[in-house]
Amino acid sequence: MEEQRLQAPFLGQESGNVVSSYSKDEILCEFKKQLYLAGPLMTVNLLICGLSMISVMFVGHLGELALSGASMATSFASVTGTSLMIGMGSALDTFCGQSFGAKQYYMLGIHKQRAMIVLLLTSVPLAFIWANAGTLLVFLGQDPEISAEAGIYARFMIPSLFANALLHCHVRFLQSQNNVVPMMISTGITTLLHILTCWIMVFKSGLGNRGAALANAISLWVNVLLLAVYIRVSPSCKKTWTGFSKEAFHNIPTFLKLAVPSAVMVCLEIWSFEMMVLLSGLLPNPQLETSVLSISLNTCSMIYMIPLGLSAATSVRVSNELGAGRAHTARLAIHVSMFSVTTEGILGALILILGRKLWGYCYSSEEEVVSYIAQMMLLLAGSHVVDGIQSVLQVTMSQ
Repeated sequence: MEEQRLQAPFLGQESGNVVSSYSKDEILCEFKKQLYLAGPLMTVNLLICGLSMISVMFVGHLGELALSGASMATSFASVTGTSLMIGMGSALDTFCGQSFGAKQYYMLGIHKQRAMIVLLLTSVPLAFIWANAGTLLVFLGQDPEISAEAGIYARFMIPSLFANALLHCHVRFLQSQNNVVPMMISTGITTLLHILTCWIMVFKSGLGNRGAALANAISLWVNVLLLAVYIRVSPSCKKTWTGFSKEAFHNIPTFLKLAVPSAVMVCLEIWSFEMMVLLSGLLPNPQLETSVLSISLNTCSMIYMIPLGLSAATSVRVSNELGAGRAHTARLAIHVSMFSVTTEGILGALILILGRKLWGYCYSSEEEVVSYIAQMMLLLAGSHVVDGIQSVLQVTMSQ
């Protein structure tokens, strides 16, 4: 019965007249709720994004070719796999969030298991694409030398693809319950361990750039296991996780109806950036252009994790309130979030501009690379404000 009810929209009408204005106390209360969610979620997003960036940083000190190959592989993986995992997993924001708001706690576990099945199955064909990344990049006209390095790096990244599929399901399962602090702690532990793991795998094991890719996969699996253990033993998940169920195999088409459009929205947004890195391989100096564009876009991606955290908090608040039948409060959540991401967008753009001459040294000691990155930061800062607003609008449409 609960499964059938969940297939109906949660946009229930509130009793009484619709209120068109909000009091100061309502706005302040909503801002506090979003800040409580957004703080840990921004931290989680920054740290998860930081894993691949740390790996590329370590590879950057092996030379320009190694950096170009790792940068190309990371962008290729983002276009052909990671973006799909993020997009399809975002369907849980709606399903789990509204179920939690409607107090149908048992369904959160069912939705998570269903998403895990779909994302893991989707990862199988993507793994074959990653295994042949080098050949595909050459076919797309990329520099053969860089493509060979990228192909090796991508093959060693394959285990991280399946870890990413499970990680996004766990993260959205917890955040829909407003249970975000454990995610921040587990991701923080993982990131600290990742620095040590990268150092060992890149410089001490003799694996070089392959070690960086493996280190990324190891760290993601550690994060998945930490969250899985927490969900299994924590009293806070007692009502929402009751073990594996055959119900997860039911109504998969219903999940796909929301997951596929969500994936398309996220993919188009991420592809617009990552395709620049792939196209840079066609320029006259591909090693320099690929390295600089990848570093610049990775920096923007990291800062973009802040508005992404704000939009994730909005998604939780809106879905919870819609599930509870409080459309008035859901609208307030959207208004508050729009103000927050606009303010953050301006500050983020200023950070990109003011720190443009420093960031390049984290990846490379070559002055040509560092100077080029500083120029790119000026061009990319302007898009940051628009990104935040777009992420909130995207979340609003998905509800």
